[in-house]
Amino acid sequence: MMRRRVGRPGLVGTMARTAVVAGTATAVSGGVARRQQAKAQQSADAQAYQEQQMAPQPVAAAPAAPDTSDMVEQLKELASLKDQGILTEEEFAAQKAKLLGS
Repeated sequence: MMRRRVGRPGLVGTMARTAVVAGTATAVSGGVARRQQAKAQQSADAQAYQEQQMAPQPVAAAPAAPDTSDMVEQLKELASLKDQGILTEEEFAAQKAKLLGS
């Protein structure tokens, strides 16, 4: 018959208890660290979103002035098409206005 020890746990019992406590502490601290990291990331994302919303939006640059020599050539071509009867007076006027931007 085996005798059971009464009183303090033996070496194996102490080591087992220490392992359980250490494992539990590791699991708890890992969970806490993950939650803190998630909160920090969420806070950083929210701050970045706010900064993006507060930042001034870039203004579109005004269109560059058209090249006048190119514009003159296009006007000459339109006049030539009108003279040949390919464009009507109304079509010529509409294309000319579009070209001149008015």
